[in-house]
Amino acid sequence: MTPSGAPIIEGETSRPSHPPDRMRRLSGAALFALAVMIGAALNGLFFFYEIARSQRPQQMADAMLAGAIPAFAMLLVYLPVPGVLDRFDPEPWWCLLMAFVWGAVVATGIAGFVNGGVSQMSTDAYGVETGRLITTVFVAPVSEEIMKGMVVWGFFYFLRREFDGVVDGIIYATVAALGFAAVENVSYYARAVLQGEDVFTGTFILRGVIAPWGHPLYTSMTGIGIGIARESSRSWVRIVAPIVGLVAAISLHATWNFIPNLGNHAFAASLVFWIAFVAIFSIIVIALVVRKGATIRNYLKDEVVFGNLSELEVAFLTSAFGRLRTYFMPKGRLWRKLIRATARLALSKWHTARAMRGKKRTISLELIAPLRSEVKRLRAEIAAK
Repeated sequence: MTPSGAPIIEGETSRPSHPPDRMRRLSGAALFALAVMIGAALNGLFFFYEIARSQRPQQMADAMLAGAIPAFAMLLVYLPVPGVLDRFDPEPWWCLLMAFVWGAVVATGIAGFVNGGVSQMSTDAYGVETGRLITTVFVAPVSEEIMKGMVVWGFFYFLRREFDGVVDGIIYATVAALGFAAVENVSYYARAVLQGEDVFTGTFILRGVIAPWGHPLYTSMTGIGIGIARESSRSWVRIVAPIVGLVAAISLHATWNFIPNLGNHAFAASLVFWIAFVAIFSIIVIALVVRKGATIRNYLKDEVVFGNLSELEVAFLTSAFGRLRTYFMPKGRLWRKLIRATARLALSKWHTARAMRGKKRTISLELIAPLRSEVKRLRAEIAAK
């Protein structure tokens, strides 16, 4: 039974045997697997080197394990946040897992390799302090933001169906950055453990409580830039927006890394501005999420005219808490699939309309008919006794 009590209109339920973007998706999967293997190997070498070069290898290994517990445990607090924000069109779990693995394995491995190499060379050439400044302020922000942002590029190009615009760019960037931060924190916490309980407590408060959203905030700038490119049909916007986003991500990251060099007073003052900036950014993200929900509702109006959905169904499927309610409804799994399908349908129509205005070709046009069939099939399954 639908929320409206209206009869279900049955229609074509067949699906295309080969999606139009099948080869692109397979190519992306192969590249992703290769990158994960490289990142895992580099991370393994990094942690082995970190332990082997320590004067007390066994204690360092134990400290690594001790540091991993709070680093990954805090993800239970952080990871639900993107899901709450993206409630109108939640990204598939496997996409979020890919983003997390990329940040935790690929980005940390490759960026760590670059940072370590530059740190060694600059330290040998200019000394410890100068080498540290070069690495933390000029090299690490560039290598890390490029590597974290690449997963958003991957969704933009290889998984276009799962990437619709600015909100999705922020979600994927945030999840990847949380994975990166968790693995990075293992080393910071391990070193702090070896220095004593007070040092560990201070490190955890700073990295795990006060500034846990540093990496997600930086990389979200890249996600916003690529998201704007996904939404725009103007060629110059599609080129300029991602570049501006990446530059903003690198600049914020470099600024945060540089501030501690100015002294404790400057660092304390910067925390006030940091908290204010995060608050403003959070408000902007919420506004973007509300805008996405309005877009979905708008592009489902004609489905009511066609008889594919009822007005009450549209209201339920696009409500802020509709997905939450499905967990307490009969056939809730099917309702969640229907929410996903109707959102996909609306956003595919949105992308197609923008592409037509810009006289561009878009794969979204080819997805509309299969998605309509999926919506009809799911409604029929829900109505069936």
